[in-house]
Amino acid sequence: MLYVIHARDAVDAAPKRAAHYPAHKAFLNDAQQFGVTIIMSGPLVADEGETRVGSHFVLEAPSRKEIEAFHHADPFFKAGVWSEVFITAFIKTIG
Repeated sequence: MLYVIHARDAVDAAPKRAAHYPAHKAFLNDAQQFGVTIIMSGPLVADEGETRVGSHFVLEAPSRKEIEAFHHADPFFKAGVWSEVFITAFIKTIG
């Protein structure tokens, strides 16, 4: 099943995001250990196209359980980069 994680950065997230980016990137390269396949992921940005304001993932996994385990192990989650996170099942109809 597909899932979307939509995570908004905390107000003071920029220094935390920068400090934990290498660990976050390495973590994403090993998603299979959680039974998760990353379909796509990337930063959310402000309208000017540069300032990071969050993260967005489209993931495939057998259930929400794997998605939540993956999310809670993410270095960005552990560092408090995100203030708001929505995890939602997703049905692809176009694309």
